[in-house]
Amino acid sequence: MAETKYGKYIITKPKADLKLPEFRRGAVEAPAETRTPLIYLDDEVIKGAFYVECVWFWKGSDKSDVEAHTHDFDEVIAFFGTNPDDPQDLCGEVELWLEDEKQILTKSCLVFVPKGMKHCPLIIRRVDRPIFHFTAGPAGTYA
Repeated sequence: MAETKYGKYIITKPKADLKLPEFRRGAVEAPAETRTPLIYLDDEVIKGAFYVECVWFWKGSDKSDVEAHTHDFDEVIAFFGTNPDDPQDLCGEVELWLEDEKQILTKSCLVFVPKGMKHCPLIIRRVDRPIFHFTAGPAGTYA
């Protein structure tokens, strides 16, 4: 969208040369029919931008896409269901660990992860309808 003066600030695709940390290798190896990376933004895409990633989950998997890890920045992890009659319904089940405590998510939600908090594994247990997922943090790149 760089045809206009400010079009460069409109991101419409995933990062072409995305290199994820080792604890995210499962996401790269996940079958295409289970997830679709939608949009990715960081300081390498637009100088000065913070990290944001958006993904569609189509169906579940028994293995973790993301292993346990920490960051030196706060992070927001979000999951939204796509039932127009009940927007709070996640339309599936997601397992997300915070420290050593398993959380089972069945409602659309935002999860705040303070810097230094161990989080994940993240396991998409069931998808009845598509689930929209995003994560963001005030860091130039995801690490």
